[in-house]
Amino acid sequence: MSTLSTLDWAIVAVYFAIIAFIVWRASRKQETSADYFLAGRNIGWFAVGASLFASNIGSEHIVGLAGNGATSGMAMAHWELHAWIMVMLGWVFVPFYYRSGVFTMPEFLEKRFNAKARWILSVVSLVAYVFTKVSVTVYAGGMVFGVILPDTFGSPENAFWVGALTTVALTGIYTVIGGFRAVVYTDAMQAITLLIGSFFITWIGLSKLGGWGELQAVASESAESFALWRPNTDPDFPWLGVMIASPIIGIWYWCTDQYIVQRTLAAKNLQQARRGAIFGGFLKVWPVFIFLLPGLVGYSLYQKGMIDLPLKEGDGGEMVVNGDGVFATMVTELLPVGLRGLVVGGLIAALMSSLSSLFNSCASLFTIDIYEKINPQASERRLVRVGRFATGVVVVLGILWIPVMEKISGGGLYVYLQSVQGYLAPPITAVFLLGLFFKRINGTGAVAGLAIGFVLGMVKLTIQGMVGADMLQGSPFLVAIGEYNFLFATGWLFAISAIVVVVASLMTPPPPAEKIENLTYGTLSKESREDTKSGIGAWDYIGTAVVLGLVALVYLYFSFWLG
Repeated sequence: MSTLSTLDWAIVAVYFAIIAFIVWRASRKQETSADYFLAGRNIGWFAVGASLFASNIGSEHIVGLAGNGATSGMAMAHWELHAWIMVMLGWVFVPFYYRSGVFTMPEFLEKRFNAKARWILSVVSLVAYVFTKVSVTVYAGGMVFGVILPDTFGSPENAFWVGALTTVALTGIYTVIGGFRAVVYTDAMQAITLLIGSFFITWIGLSKLGGWGELQAVASESAESFALWRPNTDPDFPWLGVMIASPIIGIWYWCTDQYIVQRTLAAKNLQQARRGAIFGGFLKVWPVFIFLLPGLVGYSLYQKGMIDLPLKEGDGGEMVVNGDGVFATMVTELLPVGLRGLVVGGLIAALMSSLSSLFNSCASLFTIDIYEKINPQASERRLVRVGRFATGVVVVLGILWIPVMEKISGGGLYVYLQSVQGYLAPPITAVFLLGLFFKRINGTGAVAGLAIGFVLGMVKLTIQGMVGADMLQGSPFLVAIGEYNFLFATGWLFAISAIVVVVASLMTPPPPAEKIENLTYGTLSKESREDTKSGIGAWDYIGTAVVLGLVALVYLYFSFWLG
């Protein structure tokens, strides 16, 4: 296996020098909470869109998505074609968020419903960030270092820990110092690095394989396992379950999650926020080609004996491909000197981008939605200090969770992440959708739906984990619940949460008219409607048409590509 040369390390060093310069520049203006958490609300559409893309495409995507490409083909592509949901973010959700002037999504829920809804969403979001996104991203980063630098620190295990801990610490430092302005502008640079590096992996891999026809031929030999659409009898990715769960998770992630929506709230104005979301949607189309396909290419090269992939023990005791090590292996075995360093920089960029965004979002949630509510008289400078302290706590928690994450992510990193999100997303998606489109929904319904949906989701996740650890073999009923497909479970959780929200709202008085003015589609004032329309231009429509057209073309092609 190839190792990094002096030139590769020099390229990585130059990359980090640029990052350090951006952070230093960004840290010079951090006087107020608006500066620290939303970059002074002065970001243009290009930086917003690039930041949306880079924050989403982290190391768990590069490592986990390529791994799923190698082990299950196009099954996870549905989650990577959520560009249409980003268009929904720009046209449907952002106008309400931006006009309300909020810093966080829980703050918006308080404006629309009540303080209890805000508290619940804040706590749920923080728990979700620490125990899914931070842990998954750090674990994926450790996997990258374990493959790329297996002997540098004595063993792959040592490389895993050194790489993970060092990168987490450095990311935490630059996020604490630079605030959200550093996050957004480093994201813009990292998005370009990710695209360039992954493009070369795909191109060189396909060239070595013999072209697109050879890739199709290898995939066609296992068409049932590599197809985009699977029969409903498929134990992992039944088509109906995908159609139900994918949009629920996508709307939660792209349209209601602080981690993502925070980028649009930092825009100069509503027009820039909307265009940033549309541009982010355009970028979001490409991960299918630059992250998922490399996994397919790597598997095809492995099948033809052209590359050695890491193996692990399967459920039946046989040795199978360890998908989470595929992308990093391709970097070290396929790329020439120099380009290898650029892609390693991209991998590190992916890890740092996701973590920096996550740290800042956690700081925003804790400071604005919890600390400021308890200490409403706190000064702007104190809020910034508390935000930095909260970021430090999140860094520590992320590091402490790595050993646990390593033990429970064996089923495939990306599938694990989507299944956990499938249990967290339904009640939040239900509350936001119903809250925007139905003015009769009130705070009682929102609180009941959030609380009951979250508890049921955590019960399913707990039982699933216990079944996976062989702790419930004496209870067939609980085993059946634990093994129930996560896609269908997501749909049931959404349905139950929505019913609870509607029934609880109808059984209690409607919200006062003044409480929901301009916060639902049915209560928009004439001025608000005109203000929203005034910033819409031809480029908004053209960009939207391009994004939706690309999504349709990708679906159309890959629905029949193995036929």
